[in-house]
Amino acid sequence: MAHYNVVVAVKRGDRTFYSRVGALFENHSNDTGERYYKVVLDYPVGATELLAFAPRPDEAASGEGAVGQAPGSGQQPA
Repeated sequence: MAHYNVVVAVKRGDRTFYSRVGALFENHSNDTGERYYKVVLDYPVGATELLAFAPRPDEAASGEGAVGQAPGSGQQPA
């Protein structure tokens, strides 16, 4: 089962920061073999757009999701 960090993009001036708001899980039905996704939010979100990023290797190993920068973005957490 794969999982992705779900984040909200926040623009501050000319920079974009990403705040984790939950996780997206990829699952497979045992009966039909079809793939489906489940989004689990950490708290209610009033956003119109959510992004999902694969976890970084260090996050995947610990089971934790980072709050802050998107993979490869070089942006610092908000």
